[in-house]
Amino acid sequence: MAAFAMNLGICSITRAELRGAVEGLQLAWDMGYRHVRMDLDSRCAIQLIQGEDTADHQHAAVIDRFHELLRRDWDVKVSHIYREGNKSADYLASRGHKLDIGFHFVPVTDPALWFYLLYDIEGVSESRLVLNEG
Repeated sequence: MAAFAMNLGICSITRAELRGAVEGLQLAWDMGYRHVRMDLDSRCAIQLIQGEDTADHQHAAVIDRFHELLRRDWDVKVSHIYREGNKSADYLASRGHKLDIGFHFVPVTDPALWFYLLYDIEGVSESRLVLNEG
């Protein structure tokens, strides 16, 4: 198992999600995993990945790289997960903001990471406040 965090500098949330997905797939491939389940909490990123005509999109190069990785000889399932069920990814994203620009491995022995991984695995739920205007 491996974990990573990235600091991309100033960019959109969607670009960060897409770059994280690409880096995660590349890392999984490099580590020899051939059956991968990727949970993303960005519906926008998933729609772009699953879209057919993204050639003129501002994130076309990252989306193309994602598709290149998917064409390799492996089984990758991409699905949406609510942000509340993806606390470990939120932790790593927050940690990335505090690091130098670039890709950084995070030790899987990090106690905070383990806490959030267990939180995700156990499916601990939180209430989500939705305001009804009107």
